[in-house]
Amino acid sequence: MSRTLSPLSVPYRVVERGGSIVFTALILFSGASAAFGPAGGLVGVALVGLVLLLLVGYEVAYYRRFEYDLGGDTLDIRSGVISQRNREIPLRRIQNVDISRNVVQRFLGVAAVDFETAGGSETEASLRFVDFEEAKRLQGEIRRLKRDGTDAESDAATEPTRPDELFALSPRELALVGALSFDVRIPGLLFVLVSGGVPAVSSVVPEGAGTALVAVGLVAAAVALVLVSWLGGAAVAVLNYYDFRLTRIGDELQYERGLLRRYDGSIPLDKVQTLTVVDDPLKRYFGYASLRIETAGYAPGRGAGGSEAAVPLASRDRVFDLAGRIESFGTPTFERPPKRVRRRYTVRYLLALGAVVAVLSAADLLTAGGLPWPPYAPVPFALLAPLAAHLKWRHRGYWLGDHHVVTRNGFLRRRIKVVPYYRVQTVIDSRTLFQRRWDVATVTADTAGSLSIGGADAAAVDVDEAVADDLRTALTTRLRESLAEQRGWVGDGTAVENGDVDP
Repeated sequence: MSRTLSPLSVPYRVVERGGSIVFTALILFSGASAAFGPAGGLVGVALVGLVLLLLVGYEVAYYRRFEYDLGGDTLDIRSGVISQRNREIPLRRIQNVDISRNVVQRFLGVAAVDFETAGGSETEASLRFVDFEEAKRLQGEIRRLKRDGTDAESDAATEPTRPDELFALSPRELALVGALSFDVRIPGLLFVLVSGGVPAVSSVVPEGAGTALVAVGLVAAAVALVLVSWLGGAAVAVLNYYDFRLTRIGDELQYERGLLRRYDGSIPLDKVQTLTVVDDPLKRYFGYASLRIETAGYAPGRGAGGSEAAVPLASRDRVFDLAGRIESFGTPTFERPPKRVRRRYTVRYLLALGAVVAVLSAADLLTAGGLPWPPYAPVPFALLAPLAAHLKWRHRGYWLGDHHVVTRNGFLRRRIKVVPYYRVQTVIDSRTLFQRRWDVATVTADTAGSLSIGGADAAAVDVDEAVADDLRTALTTRLRESLAEQRGWVGDGTAVENGDVDP
């Protein structure tokens, strides 16, 4: 049976476009006044009324021509005002049904529903807007139909699985999420901005002000900007993860979060590609970490800036316990890269520092000594290069478990990635010109996840060349064995259950 959007979607969508109407009204008023003189105001009002009438008419037509039908195998959507568009989305391809509601939508009792499919990084279809109860019904029915394959309107529907709450963010943990939500890239960005703004700042500094006073002012401004950025990041984190809950219903994880905008989404366990435990020095010091889940071709919440956090912040034990319940990967014992790569990292840091000094020297030359600090001021940081290289080496490694490959990379933002062998799409062995000089290589376990595009796959970085050869062979072998185990095939490619041969 076909269904339509909520009638409240018409006035809401009209008001939602109010900003564009106001902008159009200003243009029409100014244009009418210039063209028609004293009568221009009345003409402008008439034009604005016509635009508003056309917008209301369009939204009414959109509402009347929008229908959707959830069948046993597909989600059918018919829409279009000028030209009709029909879409059939196979239920087996739908991976996530995400529900979002802002404050006004919660007051009206409506919600936006996004349907995400495998193999795409964008929303496949959206319902703007339906009743919240209808949104929850769609979410539950699609989950049940994918599991049972029965008709949506069948009275013999199986009883919903009882939700099992896996994680709930306490007020103390929410406060910590905000307090620890500091992006370590901000200081570097501010340094570039402050350095680039030195000539402009110098032009407004009173004559006679000493170099020390200018330097103190710049440092104070940088500290203030960092503080404001940190407070802003903390506020955003608290708003995003307010009342965060993660539950398991059958073979899906469902999460709820958000204060001003409430999100209600699902993560199908059979589509999970990678689990990532993320931390930084501050979180590690206090014993906390985050858990992120990536599914094939789509990471829930990606439009808001990244993969969905299954656990935004919790103790490391709780995070690894939850990760182990999703993918039972055991306790990794990481193999680090050869110790000689620490010299490589040290050289890289020294070269980068030398480049910074060269840039500052050039800037000092161009401004005739206008920098508030000498261009060689960063040189003492060279003493920290060996320590930074050691920390980078220490926090890298890989581990091959019985059913998973686990990698670890990063110090300032460390990522421990867990990938089941059968989720590996390609094993990539890469050796740059500089790696070949040190006889090392990088072996990457590429998955179907969306983050793969950004180069954030599980990777054993800077391992010895001989180790890389063995690792590539081992990953390829275990991938084939894992796929055979998943599909019930024997080694010659013949299916055990039905005798079919793998094409």
